[in-house]
Amino acid sequence: VQLQASGGGLVQAGGSLRLSCAASGRTFSRYTMGWFRQAPGKEREFVAAITWSGGSIYYADSVKDRFTISRDNAKNTLYLQMNNLKPEDTAVYYCTAGGSYPLLRGGDYWGQGTLVTVSS
Repeated sequence: VQLQASGGGLVQAGGSLRLSCAASGRTFSRYTMGWFRQAPGKEREFVAAITWSGGSIYYADSVKDRFTISRDNAKNTLYLQMNNLKPEDTAVYYCTAGGSYPLLRGGDYWGQGTLVTVSS
């Protein structure tokens, strides 16, 4: 599986962005998928995960009620809708696939990352 994240950019605090992760390979729908992020000078951290069917979703406490993870298996695409963004959300965001739900340690496959910058 190859993953390509996009949708990052510069946004003011309180704004919104939607990240996308396009996956190649016919087995996309079988994988649990998730998002991680890495802020400058910090370790990569878990953001959210979703099972292959979308029936189970898990969020980090720091993004709960602000971010929404979803997927469209017909389009081989994973999404992360980010609302009410805060400066502390500034990071490179990575999508990941494979592994065991809720992917707290990441999956077997990783995308290249997309930068989100939130200005105060």
